[in-house]
Amino acid sequence: MHRQKPTPLALALAAAFALNAHSASAADASASAPVAIPTPQPQPGQTVVTADHMDGSMDTVLHAKGDVVITRDDQKAESDWLDYYQSKNRVKAGDRFRLTRGGDVITGTTLDYDIDGYTGTGMNPVFSMKRQSSVKPAPGAKPVTMRGDGKQVDFLGQDQYRVYNSRMTTCDIGDDAWYLKSASSDLDYTTGVGVAHNAWMQFYGVPIMYTPWIDFPLNSNRKSGFLMPTFKTGTAGTEFSLPYYWNIAPNYDATITPHFNDKHGNMISGEFRYLMPDFNGTIYTEQLPNDKITDTSRYAWNVIHNQNLGQGFRFNLNYNGVSDRNYFTDFGDQVAIASNVNLNQEAALNYGTNWKDGSATASLRVQHYQNLTINPSPGDIPYARMPQLTLNASQKLPDGFSANLLTDWTRFDHPSLQTGDRFVAYPSVTWSFDRSWGFVRPKLGVNFTEYNLNAFNGQNQNTQTRTLPIFSTDAGLYFDRETEFLGRDHLMTLEPRLFYVNIPNKDQSNLPNFDTSVNDFNFAQLFTENRFSGYDRINGANEITTALTSRFIDESNGLERLRIAIGKRYYFSQQQITLAGTPTQVTDTGDNWLMTAGGDLSRALKFDSSYEYNPTLAATQRYNVQLRYNPEPGKLASIRYRYGIYEQLADLDNTYGPMRQVDIAAQWPIARRWYAIGHYNYSLINREPIDRMVGFEYNDGCWSARLYSQRYIVDTNTTKNALYFQLELKGLGAVGSSGTQDALRLAIPGYTKTNAL
Repeated sequence: MHRQKPTPLALALAAAFALNAHSASAADASASAPVAIPTPQPQPGQTVVTADHMDGSMDTVLHAKGDVVITRDDQKAESDWLDYYQSKNRVKAGDRFRLTRGGDVITGTTLDYDIDGYTGTGMNPVFSMKRQSSVKPAPGAKPVTMRGDGKQVDFLGQDQYRVYNSRMTTCDIGDDAWYLKSASSDLDYTTGVGVAHNAWMQFYGVPIMYTPWIDFPLNSNRKSGFLMPTFKTGTAGTEFSLPYYWNIAPNYDATITPHFNDKHGNMISGEFRYLMPDFNGTIYTEQLPNDKITDTSRYAWNVIHNQNLGQGFRFNLNYNGVSDRNYFTDFGDQVAIASNVNLNQEAALNYGTNWKDGSATASLRVQHYQNLTINPSPGDIPYARMPQLTLNASQKLPDGFSANLLTDWTRFDHPSLQTGDRFVAYPSVTWSFDRSWGFVRPKLGVNFTEYNLNAFNGQNQNTQTRTLPIFSTDAGLYFDRETEFLGRDHLMTLEPRLFYVNIPNKDQSNLPNFDTSVNDFNFAQLFTENRFSGYDRINGANEITTALTSRFIDESNGLERLRIAIGKRYYFSQQQITLAGTPTQVTDTGDNWLMTAGGDLSRALKFDSSYEYNPTLAATQRYNVQLRYNPEPGKLASIRYRYGIYEQLADLDNTYGPMRQVDIAAQWPIARRWYAIGHYNYSLINREPIDRMVGFEYNDGCWSARLYSQRYIVDTNTTKNALYFQLELKGLGAVGSSGTQDALRLAIPGYTKTNAL
């Protein structure tokens, strides 16, 4: 029977059926004259159908036509016509349909669907799946939407789909910059994994990658499968790699990556990670069976293990090793080359305990280094600790006093230098008087050191001792007042500080140097007892350090608009302790003037500087000036100038010499969606760049790309070139160079990924 169209005012026909599977009615669905009836509110588990025309029987099939809508819980189907089989709770619909399941929307031509089982088939689907990451999203983050189309969609259950001849993208509607085309795709939102078979990645209609099988995340849950391939080119050759991630268990996983390098040959790397309640760690290796350049087998290992043994005991292992000294020069980037001169190989057993107002820690450690210096001298190779035993304890005493004990026994081993044992005991007592207006902290201790040295260079085995009393006092005051600065209300502080230390001068030239070096002379070092690291040298001292710091703090926003500090040591008697092999230009700087100035000139503009004056030379020892402008993420420009009479040039074989360097870095929008990135470090002494980087970034919204080149000095004889490219697809990951983000953050402090803007 035909029904009239509902009138706008009275809804002449609003035929609504609340159909409950447990109470099926046998009444004829035929109706007589149109009437207006209220639409019942559906209850959980009920199915409701509305349409312009309905006929048939609920016992067999209900036919509905014209603006058909059927709903049940979070499922809603709309179509031109619909046949509803109540006994099976199944629908067939056409000539067009729109199915909504939670946040998922699928439209198509015909639909055959089981409402109870969330299963069925739809033809010529166009779909949109909107899901929020399972990880807490960042403020303002939008849900990721996977949309696309296909020839057929199979509904395999709640939140599960299979799409045939599919195209998928995470780009916004109207933006078809990239698509993943596949013969079939499985979207399983219960596991958070999508799988595409016989898939092509198309970028603006151009196929850029084919794979017979690929999976990808639908949320942030871990899953097994291939990750995005990477490639890089430069001095080390052109390399392509395809990582495979294996999600073994919730607390175990592995990544296996074959590398195909046209210059050196094929390499495979693997990383295994494990996490247990009482221990965790990582095992990583790279294996190149036959390097085409050196005709040798080459490898790298990194093993880290941390374990809680209980009862206050912990075990730690950190092992690093490579096949040869040139490994990181050939295969590493700038970060790896600079940070891997001495590879640490260490195991330690630690113990810690606490009691009322006190604590103690003990450690047993063995440590060795693999030195990668080309043609090293004996001094380039660090001593091995085979083993080292330390015990440190502290106890609070009444009236602000505290007692401390530091002990260290180490057996030092070396292939070509003096070896032996060293024992250090340093007990001390400190009194702390701290108030809101200032503090006083005197300290008295005795450092005892004993060496048992092995026979070396014609000298017999012998014992050497050193005993030095050490007294120091640190004191400071805090003053502040409200004032006007730059036309605004500010809080001005004045913070004078005095530090006195007294250590007798004692000849230590007969003692070996196992692990000691000269600390960098800076503001923090002004307030330390010993200017040497380690225990092999303790400077003689009868000196006082004076310092004054003043700050202007904007009371309206808390910004430190200006910070000025000046400090200097005054010697009542000159210290005479030196360290063999260290230039006098480095050791004779203890009485220099130090000054710093900086602050937030605005929220976007920051200024920082330091200055050191050498009164002995009547000249500037070093200074550093930096200006950084960062009005918003993605807009960054900085310039820095460094000057030094005699500096350690870490980027040039750890040699000493004068330094004059300019460092410029920037990330800046140059057009809509386009950003320029660059870094330039230039030596005015050598009249050549130390590091150059230049490139561009483009952010399209659903994809971003980075392309830049870098040229940097490895040592005095070696320069490396590298070309980096990365294409990042929203929701799928990145295609291109691995380590790109780390390199950019190192070169451009404050760098922000453009697709995060």
